[in-house]
This record gives sequence, structure tokens and C-alpha cells, in this order.
Amino acid sequence: TAPGPRSYTTLRDEAVKLFNSLQQLESERDPVPLMQGVLQTCLDLPPLVDEIYCQLVKQTTEPPAPGGQGDLHYWQLLTCMSCTFLPSPPVLRFLRFHLDRTENRFPASEMAKYACFIREALGKTKGRECVPSLEEILVLMQRQEMICTVHCPGAPACSVAISSHTTAEEVR
Repeated sequence: TAPGPRSYTTLRDEAVKLFNSLQQLESERDPVPLMQGVLQTCLDLPPLVDEIYCQLVKQTTEPPAPGGQGDLHYWQLLTCMSCTFLPSPPVLRFLRFHLDRTENRFPASEMAKYACFIREALGKTKGRECVPSLEEILVLMQRQEMICTVHCPGAPACSVAISSHTTAEEVR
């Protein structure tokens, strides 16, 4: 179920809360609910999208343990962000530079695989009306597609592999 309506304080205070959530993400055993909370705040408060992208780029630049659990949690949230929101053009340029730099510095690493996935996602993301479900976040964290069952009147149900960008038009 989706989280209910939330009440927010000032943008500045919410940005500080999100920064604290990101710090917590590094050591979180189950990061999915925290990630969904960050995504929901960004959906509800669009001016914070660029802020979170910038914070995630900062957290994934020169990490203390490249490819470690905490670092990968940041990359996983960056993956979810890229499938949910487009940053503004200046932040998008900065993000693409960061993705290129990561792939060049750590070729064939998990970080490079996330960077590649994020770059592709940014080319398809159009914006969403709701944040990814917990199931979708789990799938995105693995850079995989979801299998869903499609029921059509007068036809047998079929399983279809979809991504965060699949439209109803594409499923037909």
C-alpha cells in the first residue's frame, strides 16, 4: 500500500531530513522502506529532486569503501531516482559526468553496472504519478525487470516482463 498524505515543514527542513535519511541508508539492513520514503518526499516536494540527486552524487564520489554495502545502497537509491524523476538539465549534465567518471574509474564493477543502468533509465524516464512499490524497488536494486501477469477479456492471462518505463501501449 502507498503511504498516506504526509505533512511537511519548510523545504530547507525537509532537505535536512532527507540528508539524515541518506546518512542512515548507508548502514540500513533493509533499505527499501527508507528509499521509498525518500522517493515519496521527492514526489511530494519536486524542488528537492535536484537536491537528492546532488547529495547522491556526492555520496557516490570517492566513497570510503567503493562497492561496499553502504556505497551500493546509494547507487540503488540513485537507480530508483533515475526511474522516477528527471533532474533539471544542469543537474542531469552533472549526473551524466558522474556516471561516465564512475564507469571509467571502476570498469566492470557493480557501480559501473548501476551507472550504465541509470544512464539508460534517464533516457526513458518521463516522470511518474506515484513512487515505485516496494516490490519494484527490490527489482530495481538488482537492475532487473518485473514479471507481471496481464489479464485480457476473452484471452488467457500471460506473464510479461516489464521495467519501470514500460507503458500500457508497449504491453499490448
